[in-house]
Amino acid sequence: MTENTKQQVREFYDQVGWSQIGEGLYQNARYEDLRPVSREYIHKCHLRVSRHLASHGDLLLDAGSGPVQWPEYLTYSAGYRFRVCADISITALKEARARLGAKGLYVVADIANLPFKSDVFDGVVSMHAIHHLPFSEHKYAYLELARVLKRERSAVVVNGWHNPLLMHLAEPLIGLMRFFSGRSAKQKKNWAEEEDRAGTFVQKMTPCWLKRELKNVVTLEIYPWRSLSPRFMRWFVRPRLGGKMFLRFVFWLEEHFPRFFGENGQYPLIVVRK
Repeated sequence: MTENTKQQVREFYDQVGWSQIGEGLYQNARYEDLRPVSREYIHKCHLRVSRHLASHGDLLLDAGSGPVQWPEYLTYSAGYRFRVCADISITALKEARARLGAKGLYVVADIANLPFKSDVFDGVVSMHAIHHLPFSEHKYAYLELARVLKRERSAVVVNGWHNPLLMHLAEPLIGLMRFFSGRSAKQKKNWAEEEDRAGTFVQKMTPCWLKRELKNVVTLEIYPWRSLSPRFMRWFVRPRLGGKMFLRFVFWLEEHFPRFFGENGQYPLIVVRK
């Protein structure tokens, strides 16, 4: 079942997820809020990753690199000799090569079973990739990222939490908004039971699971990458109702209360230190 799941994820990204629908814009961008009112907030959240990486080095591993689709992602490896893009999708690696050229090295790889020696990378990033693995392999992916990382260096993992508190509390409000706008309640799909899958396999963890499973195994810290989901932002962040100022306030809160927003917001930034 595990290999079948990975094959389906590979096929989705080869055939659909990393197909371009515009100049530098991929089908997978439909999961993001690309409106101008949200642009500043999203940009600043993307740049949070660099705070926890060594500013320079020989090799930066991008585990589950995709096509390195956002401009801010390119900055993570600006001070490195090479960015090693490891992904299960050939299409992703071809697109990454078009962006990085000779600055990149490209490897077809399973991030829960990396084909690299231990202690070789000066930095590691993994953006929205581990949640595409079967849940039983999430822990192995974190252990692999720690294994290939050099000592005294750090890895940064960004994924989404399962049913995070802040977005869970917002669901009744979104339900009211959908009702008054004349839309029916959105039903979350069970991916495994879908015959015609518009998306791909995703299984997310909770903060409790992560801390329990990796306790005494790796050293990790949890910060906020972004507290708000695209769904929340599309409903409540409005240009004419102070949307940009609201997002600036949210960013300020995330900066000043990182533990709370890291564990209760939508997207944590998980730092693994070695």
